[in-house]
Amino acid sequence: MKKAATTKKETELRQASPSDLIDARITELGDWRGETLARVRAAIRQADPEVEETWKWRGVPVWEHAGIICTGETYKAVVKLTFARGASLDDPAGLFNASLEGNTRRAIDIREGEAIDEAALKALVQAAVALNTARRS
Repeated sequence: MKKAATTKKETELRQASPSDLIDARITELGDWRGETLARVRAAIRQADPEVEETWKWRGVPVWEHAGIICTGETYKAVVKLTFARGASLDDPAGLFNASLEGNTRRAIDIREGEAIDEAALKALVQAAVALNTARRS
């Protein structure tokens, strides 16, 4: 059997850093979803300057610090931030509005035109980092 040729774009994607891949996703979206992903990404980075950006599961931006903090998935109608251990986090601002039935994860679905409370998002990110680092201690 003959192996399929690798395209130049596929080679570039394999060599790109996770941050570059997230930049490319934001640009590729080119609409409110890209703008929203860029805004939440900036808030996450401000909340935790030591955050590590990764790219998993064939195209999902992931933010980590001593474990996964959250993922940033983009769908047609929502940008979904899924917090890996969200069920263990206090959410006094009530940002979590999806995946509420499970015992582990919680998510924030952001729809077109919706604003997000960036201060509350940063507090959730910081709480997730604290939870991750406490678990590692």
